[in-house]
Amino acid sequence: LIKYILTKLGEDWLFLVLLGLTMALVSWTMDYASAKSLQAYKWMHTELKGNVPLQYMAWVTYPIILITFSSLFCHLVAPQAIGSGIPELKTILRGVVLKEYLTLKAFVAKVIGLTASLGSGMPLGKEGPFVHIASICAAVLSRVLSIFTGVYENPYGYTDILTVGCAVGVGCCFGTPLGGVLFSIEVTSTYFAVRNYWRGYFAATFSAFIFRVLSVWNKDSVTITALFRTNFRMDFPFDLQELPAFAVIGISCGFLGAFFVYLNRQVVLLMRRPTALTRFLTKHRLIYPGMVTLIIASFTFPPGFGQFMAGELMPRESINSLFDNFTWTKIWGSTPPPGLGRSAVWFHPQVSIFIILLLFFIMKFWMSAVSTTMPIPSGAFMPVFILGAAFGRLVGEIMATLFPNGILFDGIVYRILPGGYAVIGAAAMTGAVTHTVSTAVICFELTGQISHILPMMVAVILANMVAQGLQPSLYDSIIQVKKLPYLPDKYNIFVEDIMVRKVKFLSPQTTYRELVHLLESATLKTFPLVDSKGVYVCFFIFQSVTDCDSNTDESSVWSVQIKDWEEAELDKPIDIDQIRIDPSPFQLVERTSLHKTHTLFSLLGLSHAYVTSIGKLVGVVALKELQKAIEGSTRSGVRLRPPLASFRDKKKLNKGNTLQ
Repeated sequence: LIKYILTKLGEDWLFLVLLGLTMALVSWTMDYASAKSLQAYKWMHTELKGNVPLQYMAWVTYPIILITFSSLFCHLVAPQAIGSGIPELKTILRGVVLKEYLTLKAFVAKVIGLTASLGSGMPLGKEGPFVHIASICAAVLSRVLSIFTGVYENPYGYTDILTVGCAVGVGCCFGTPLGGVLFSIEVTSTYFAVRNYWRGYFAATFSAFIFRVLSVWNKDSVTITALFRTNFRMDFPFDLQELPAFAVIGISCGFLGAFFVYLNRQVVLLMRRPTALTRFLTKHRLIYPGMVTLIIASFTFPPGFGQFMAGELMPRESINSLFDNFTWTKIWGSTPPPGLGRSAVWFHPQVSIFIILLLFFIMKFWMSAVSTTMPIPSGAFMPVFILGAAFGRLVGEIMATLFPNGILFDGIVYRILPGGYAVIGAAAMTGAVTHTVSTAVICFELTGQISHILPMMVAVILANMVAQGLQPSLYDSIIQVKKLPYLPDKYNIFVEDIMVRKVKFLSPQTTYRELVHLLESATLKTFPLVDSKGVYVCFFIFQSVTDCDSNTDESSVWSVQIKDWEEAELDKPIDIDQIRIDPSPFQLVERTSLHKTHTLFSLLGLSHAYVTSIGKLVGVVALKELQKAIEGSTRSGVRLRPPLASFRDKKKLNKGNTLQ
């Protein structure tokens, strides 16, 4: 009955609705819990005002407790939950199965650990880990639904499911379905099947809608609006003469984004060097995250150095204030206007707003690069987004100082909007670090305005041009540092090195007895058909025991000589005309490179392909062989696992897809 209902409703629709609903609930719950945690954090700081030592103790102790709890919980429950998760998903979508990365344990560890991390106030993001969470949810849901229907049992169907999960993860994280789908494609997929487009958009849109409805229901917002809504004027948001400044933001963010990736990688490599200090920190796992949190919290302490870098602001408060409509250089030194709100934290009576913004950018830059290396669930998107917004705001305030009355063009005065520069800087910096262009789409969805889309695209493209020439993306950098399996770029590995050479096949001379034995001994449903034993491949068949049995004469059942008749019939050659045949199967030649083979499997959604040499069947290669070949490769492509090693060693074969 359940299978019938699923068939009528459509397995895809039901799966996508369940995935979107589940992730919206998870996202809203995490945001609610982390917001309450940050509220308690600020309440303690406010209540202890006047007692600086106690204020400092509360300011540093609170995040240390949450960060160490997150690290310990993930280490005990599921170490796979540590980090972003996007590099691992990128590897999985390339055809490698990473053990325990898509399990319920990893889901629980990631959700609880990430909630604690976000509630600590540290410069950490949610988007990367949430992509991992959504992918786990998609994988678990597919396994549940596969009990009732076999739609999700196909290996490439499973890949499609994970792709949709990535889109939902970004979409319901900030309520940005359009940018979410595009970002997930750019970040995780080497090749993307267009058939998944509607799945991604449907699930991401439904999830984002429920996520925003829950905010309205909880009275966090009056109606469904953008998360960081801006109010830039729409008639003349910018002048063409400002485009050089926007281009400077893009180029500068390209260099800064590449340096951020470099700095992050150097910190990780430093912690992995076999020194006495690293061995001590590895043995006592909670010391490193505790020390990093202590240092960062000490620098951001508001009565201390934090007063010179708006240390009192939490991540989302920083974004809202950096995107505001006020020109801070005109306000500094005068009476704050009404409606300034939390942006007042950026002003210091003795320090220029330029110094405040510059210090904020420099300090948050190294803090973000270091904090994302802690062994906790965390992402870098939001910290980098804030960095870009601060840099853009700095350039915008400089422009507002250089042109205090605005820019005159064709009799119209265009007022400089530093908030618009902040939005462009945020998109450019995140684009440079992640090597994506869709951050521009995410930005106008986050702000609810499309007024700056042209300069934003210019800045993002320029940032990508610069960053891609200097460093890999942050996610590819982590793949390299962790030495995760990946598809090597070298073309000296061929399909003949990884294929299975003992292929079971049929020919016109094959008897029914041999066919029955073959079907009973193998779990395959397709076999190659050659025109003679071991010679040229003609076509392939789709077969089952029932199809084979249907060729026998049922009237002979009542014959006294049934046994002799069966024996005689089984020794006859099979009737090719009675078999279902695919006359144009996919074939590879033995010198096809591994890179090209992977490309064909990805683009065409193949599960296996037969290998021929001058028309002669010599082997077969399936997804399993591709996975093993990719897992056997290393970062530099210098040392590769010997060809066919996994097939010579039966123990390795029985272990399945495990990391070497």
